[in-house]
This record gives sequence, structure tokens and C-alpha cells, in this order.
Amino acid sequence: MRPGGAPLRRTDVARGSRGAGFTLLEVLVALVIIGVALAAAMRGAMSLTNAADETRMKLLATLTAENRLLELRLARQRLDIGQSTADCEQGGITFACEQAIKSTPNPFFRRIEMRVFIDSANGHRQLAEMMSVLPTNQ
Repeated sequence: MRPGGAPLRRTDVARGSRGAGFTLLEVLVALVIIGVALAAAMRGAMSLTNAADETRMKLLATLTAENRLLELRLARQRLDIGQSTADCEQGGITFACEQAIKSTPNPFFRRIEMRVFIDSANGHRQLAEMMSVLPTNQ
């Protein structure tokens, strides 16, 4: 019965129950919106993960270059002019270390340039470069 006392018709009952839920189209649109938002969030999370990995690799490469320069300083051996490449390991990762010893205007000092590379899917990439001046230790 209606509030005014008139009996309910069949169309009134159908209209009342129809307004209580969501249509299939509304549910599908909501699912598409949620899917797009989740895909964007996953892409952002992957980007942050890749950036963290790259930062870690650069940090380890810098530590490797510093360690190699300190090894040369502490070894106190004769520094002959030339270039060499050797494998260096830091943090469980093997890098390629390129060391170049060059002359300076002062014959009692040498300029040492240390470059650290890694082989990856993108090819041979330089991650760190350092330079120091050390005595020739003659």
C-alpha cells in the first residue's frame, strides 16, 4: 500500500527494487577504473625499485674505486705510467676496474684515474670515476 492508501501497482514494485543496487555497466566501469589505478601504482613501484638498484650499483662502484686508490696509496710501490684493467669485487658484484697512471708536471707525483664499469644487458656501462695524485715512491 502507498502512503496515501492506494494499492501498489506492479510497476511501482519493480521501480523500487531496481533503484537499490548497481547495474552491470556501473560495476564494470568501476572495475576498469580500479584496474587502471592499480596498473599505474605498479608501474610507479617498479620505477622506484629500479632506481634503488641503480643507486646501489653506483654506490658499490664508488666504494670499489675508493678502495683501489687506497690500496695504491698504502702499497707504497713504484707507480709506473700506463693503463691496466682488472676485475674488482664489491658487495658480491664483479666490476671491471680500469686504472690509468699518468705523469704530472712534478716528476715526483703521478695522477691516477680509476674508472669502474659493469657489463649488463645495456652493454659496458661506466658507473664511477675517481682521480687522485700520489707520490711516485721511487
